Amino acid sequence: MSLVDSKTIVKNLKNGKIDNIYYLYGQNVTGVEELTRKIINMAVGENADFALTRLSGKKLDFSEFYDTLQMMPMMSDYNCILVNDYNCEKPREEMHGQTADSLNKKLIETLKEVPPQTVIIFNVTGFEVKSKKGKITDKNKKLADFVAKNGTVCEMAVPTPQEMVKTIVAEVKRQNCSISAENARELAEMCLCDTLTVGNEIDKLCAYVNGGEITGETLRMLVHRQSSVTVFNLADAVSAFNRHQAFDALGELMTDKSNRGSVLANITNSFLDLYRASCAKKSGKSTADVAKDYSYVWDFKVKNAFRNSSRMTTSRIRECIKILRDTAVILNSTAVDEKTVLEQALTKMLMTK
Repeated sequence: MSLVDSKTIVKNLKNGKIDNIYYLYGQNVTGVEELTRKIINMAVGENADFALTRLSGKKLDFSEFYDTLQMMPMMSDYNCILVNDYNCEKPREEMHGQTADSLNKKLIETLKEVPPQTVIIFNVTGFEVKSKKGKITDKNKKLADFVAKNGTVCEMAVPTPQEMVKTIVAEVKRQNCSISAENARELAEMCLCDTLTVGNEIDKLCAYVNGGEITGETLRMLVHRQSSVTVFNLADAVSAFNRHQAFDALGELMTDKSNRGSVLANITNSFLDLYRASCAKKSGKSTADVAKDYSYVWDFKVKNAFRNSSRMTTSRIRECIKILRDTAVILNSTAVDEKTVLEQALTKMLMTK
């Protein structure tokens, strides 16, 4: 086959058509995982415990992989193999003198002997496959090109607001509430089309309306329109002790609407990103490890966190998070001027050592 979209794959699966090999990647990590589950379900149904083999791409043993390919199905129509995060740029965590090209060549040779009873899914959820205008530009292109000739390749890009409308409306309905298509699109835009964030906001909104309708007014009251760039500017300024830049970023965040508690939540999330990155670096973990462990959709969030966290000690980041925690308590328990409280919190963070 070739490069196709997820809708085509789902349609083929519903019609009973399944390929022997898939390569799934893209910034929409949640979408990659969901499509992977659908292919597995088609291949082995409820017998995943017997008929599905999960392999780590970082530790792929080609002899074991070949033997697994040749296995006959157990209690299902197919022998299904999921290979997660095989990176042609660096196939092994420890290369031990081997080159990426030599290892990739062995993989391609192994894949030339996939029997008809086997379904292989390569999915990428923990690192970024470099691409431009739908075409892979790094070494993963060789594997994707082979799969395209012998199976199906699908890039799961971050969905547009319009593409998310149907999903949002359906999920809200599932929770016995309602939302118009116009407001569903607005919610997607407010959350930068981040599927994880949208899901969290839907749960919160449905709990609030309790079986009613999620209106535009409800969105404006409860959902903060995310401005990741501005939040990162604020975190960057705090890490660099840049008072003017920090207060400029805070001012821009607070012009969005009167719900300053949501502003605080976004700032806190940004510092939690910094804390994860700082701890990950201490433990020898990479940006890919953090992106996978915490299901980040936007790769730049992790990269920015790794960059900014190098300017601050872990203890200082932890102290900033404590300040933000105490600020949340103040905002939620007393009648105060939100702008003043947030400015005081920012001042305290800039004074940490």
